[in-house]
Amino acid sequence: MESISDRKKTVVFFHPDLGIGGAERLVVDAALGLQNRGHKVVIFTSHCDQSHCFEEARDGTLDVRVRGNWPIPSSIFSRFTVLCAILRQLQLITQTWLTGEVRGIGPDSFFVDQLSAGLPVLQYFYAETPIFFYCHFPDMLLAQGRQNWWKRLYRLPFDWLEAWSMGFAAEIAVNSEFTKSVATYTWPSLAKRRDFKVVYPCVDLAPEHPAKPAKDEGGDDDAVWRDDNIILSINRFERKKDIALAIKSFAFLTKEKRKGVRLVIAGGYDPRSTENFEYHRELVDLAKSLGLESFTAKNIITALSAPRNIPILFLLSVPSALKASLLRSARLLLYTPSNEHFGIVPLEAMLSGVPVLAANTGGPRETVVDGETGWLREPGDVAQWAEVIEQVLNKTSKEELRRMGEAGAERVKTNFGRERLAERLEEIQGKMKATWMVEYRAAVFIFGVTVLAPIVGKLAVIYSRRNNPREEYAM
Repeated sequence: MESISDRKKTVVFFHPDLGIGGAERLVVDAALGLQNRGHKVVIFTSHCDQSHCFEEARDGTLDVRVRGNWPIPSSIFSRFTVLCAILRQLQLITQTWLTGEVRGIGPDSFFVDQLSAGLPVLQYFYAETPIFFYCHFPDMLLAQGRQNWWKRLYRLPFDWLEAWSMGFAAEIAVNSEFTKSVATYTWPSLAKRRDFKVVYPCVDLAPEHPAKPAKDEGGDDDAVWRDDNIILSINRFERKKDIALAIKSFAFLTKEKRKGVRLVIAGGYDPRSTENFEYHRELVDLAKSLGLESFTAKNIITALSAPRNIPILFLLSVPSALKASLLRSARLLLYTPSNEHFGIVPLEAMLSGVPVLAANTGGPRETVVDGETGWLREPGDVAQWAEVIEQVLNKTSKEELRRMGEAGAERVKTNFGRERLAERLEEIQGKMKATWMVEYRAAVFIFGVTVLAPIVGKLAVIYSRRNNPREEYAM
């Protein structure tokens, strides 16, 4: 059977919001991997903020096209986000079909992730083009507030739609064995019809992410701070990331044991996100309640101006270059989320030669080797985490840490490089065929008449008033 690598193909991506999260990093890496292997790649997205996205999405490396960012908002008074996300995806798919833009590109396959609601429409429009769906995690399990009966009732149709619509994908991939087990348990009937493929996310193995140099090897221009007593946490400012565990574990150490040590908490911070704002304030208050001063910086200039005696430094919205520099300055990375679906940050740390302390649940169990590339400890057990931090700071030699860092870097290069991701995608997509299942035709017709037709009609009116819709929505 012909493989996707036998002849170069065109892959069209559909992604909701191309920001700086883990899902977005995977999409960018997948697109880059396929593009580097000679395939044509185009990414369609409803939103891509030039000041809040990965460099490759804004510097022309990738062909990113923003469509369907208006008039449907991303939320209504910070509510109904899933409804708005689905409507925006339907608008994105429908708009690019109405204008003939996707048809003009001539896709050999589609790559869709996060939202599956638009798959029936996508397959209806392009019946001969197979769809690859990447499930980062079942959305129905990510929804919060299900303890309220009205929330559960509100979510019922979306939960059903998620499972049903995924059946239109020719292949479904997940990001870890952990996620595969959860998806199989959540959708047993779907799992019988689709063999969930595990496709691990990756990190860039380029020289811009070298292993941390020894202090006597120089490298002053590479590191933000030259001392080796930086404990680093990198995560989005979201409550589910449990960044509070890092602060509590750090505070658990006596003042003498953490003398001269700084906990740097860096991560994604979207000014549009109410949770990001509120959680950052909660963390600042937590540090204060534990007797620890903190300093918040929004860029590298203000970060370097932080007083040396401040034990906790918050860095908001860290760009890739600064993240790499922070990793080269770190002695240990704390990765605090429980049941993380995969977790890309531990790989970035190990590639930079930094040992990782992570929760003994979820994806990190498949990436961090306890005792070899880092440590796995029970999430929420502050004493266990503090014990490892103290061990790294006061009981483990630099040579031992260096050997652990080298083992981590080798593990990442062998198993989690972008080339490996691209090869895996080629392997799966090369065998795909369009999944136009007979039993779904009537359902799709009803869906098209009741849901799609009104949207198409409304969009037709909007576009008839515009002279050039492509320019209107171009980045």
